[in-house]
Amino acid sequence: MAARLAEEMPAGTVLCLHGDLGAGKTCFVQGLAKGLKIRRPVGSPTFTLINEYRGVRALAHIDLYRIRGAGDAFELGLEDYLFEYDGLVAIEWAERVAELLPEEAWHVWLEPGGAEDSRILRLERPEA
Repeated sequence: MAARLAEEMPAGTVLCLHGDLGAGKTCFVQGLAKGLKIRRPVGSPTFTLINEYRGVRALAHIDLYRIRGAGDAFELGLEDYLFEYDGLVAIEWAERVAELLPEEAWHVWLEPGGAEDSRILRLERPEA
């Protein structure tokens, strides 16, 4: 699903990923990377905070788990990714900087499904 979604998203899309630890946020970003034909392995940027990848379009994978709020995010240069990046931006734990997010951001909520490896996914995209 994420791979198909990546093909649909316009350049500059900010995608906010919501879910508990282990919900599948990084796995979802791996699907986005597949849709963008990115060949490098995609892992969690929990300690590096931002990883960038190149494919048919660029992908910035941002993990804000260790961020305390907007002040920390500005020190990272997050605003450049939110408003000036020409690829796709996928942000884990985006709710930590909710006040900074653009109104036109897409949101994906991931929750455990009924089976062990299944997930319930809810997508909210801005109106065109």
